[in-house]
Amino acid sequence: MTLAKPPMPIVPPLENGDRLTRTEFERRYQAMPHIRKAELIEGVTYMASPLRIRSHGEPHGNLVTWLGTYKTFTPGVILGIEPTVRLDPDNEPQPDAILMIPGGQARIDADDYISGAPELVVEIAASSAAIDLHDKKRAYRRNGVREYIVWRTLEGQLDWFRWQADEYITVVPEEGIVRSQVFPGLWLAVEALLAGDMAAVLSVLQRGLGTREHEEFKQSLPVSPGT
Repeated sequence: MTLAKPPMPIVPPLENGDRLTRTEFERRYQAMPHIRKAELIEGVTYMASPLRIRSHGEPHGNLVTWLGTYKTFTPGVILGIEPTVRLDPDNEPQPDAILMIPGGQARIDADDYISGAPELVVEIAASSAAIDLHDKKRAYRRNGVREYIVWRTLEGQLDWFRWQADEYITVVPEEGIVRSQVFPGLWLAVEALLAGDMAAVLSVLQRGLGTREHEEFKQSLPVSPGT
């Protein structure tokens, strides 16, 4: 007599607003490979809407150009674009970009996901400003993300938050420039970025890359093979 095989368990679809554990969120997300981006924020599932070019795609590209140039001249730092971050049991975001220091706050798991809080997180906030500036910000602060950038593209504003004494303070540009305390030499000409003047943005960044602080930081980093 041939025994019937038990039916395969059906994985429920991932839906906006689902309240899930991180384990269940990952199970459903992995069962739906056609979904490009879904996040678990404070235990609630958020799924991305289609992205517009001027309010998200182009600003994202400009920020990646800035961060990618920094990485090019700072061998050893880890730049990630929309990586899954296992932040804590209730939060698994996919930030628009992150910068990590090897051996720092976060690690890369055996299955190639980030666990813990990257040192720098960047979000492009067009329609998602309420999430990025409230629930996400609270989760990033609680987990000790040391610098958090939110570019509110529809409002033409950029917020740079710095983790200090368990709270986020807003960093005010000095002479139009914000200088990272975590990544020496990572300088941002805020008004130039908002205006789309990437030549000026990269010119200011090159000034930061030429400082003694950046050289000392670069020498302190482990260099990955092939860099």
